[in-house]
Amino acid sequence: MKVAALEGAEDALDRSLQGDPAAFGDLVREHQSMVFSLALHFLRDGALAEEVAQEVFLDLYQNLASIESPAHLRFWLRKVTCHRSIDYGRRQRPHVSLDDVPEAIGPRAKDTSSDPLLAKTLRALVASLPRKARMVVVLRFQEELEYHEIAEVMEIPINSVKSCMQRSLTVLRQKLSRCAGDVRI
Repeated sequence: MKVAALEGAEDALDRSLQGDPAAFGDLVREHQSMVFSLALHFLRDGALAEEVAQEVFLDLYQNLASIESPAHLRFWLRKVTCHRSIDYGRRQRPHVSLDDVPEAIGPRAKDTSSDPLLAKTLRALVASLPRKARMVVVLRFQEELEYHEIAEVMEIPINSVKSCMQRSLTVLRQKLSRCAGDVRI
């Protein structure tokens, strides 16, 4: 089943490269939830996330000839979405309050928390991290990327990813402890 899906993705990519607009539409539909979800988790604004997604797919259309395979396409989309989201984040106001965090966290996110207040607090705390640290956390826990994949997407050394993650988790533990008392996570 997985082989058939991979062949279908490769076929859609090949047809897109040959100028088939329906095949490009298939590529967009296949990857739009990942792109939107990544932007939404970083930006915390649905309208901005949609704007980022549109720009990413416009960039894809303009750079389609440089895409080598379905795996390269997925990597390219994550990388461009990551950089676009950071750029948009720089234009946003830096202050984040609990009221600014959306209740629904996106089409791909799975909220397995049995405590909605804790989940909301964690989203707000992640949103309060600096841009680069926030993106590392989102890529690790939302997109479930490994450290080496995050390093590739963000174009930073793997040791920078590891240290950024360690500092971010320490900050999140401290902030959560202040918010919720002496909670161990």
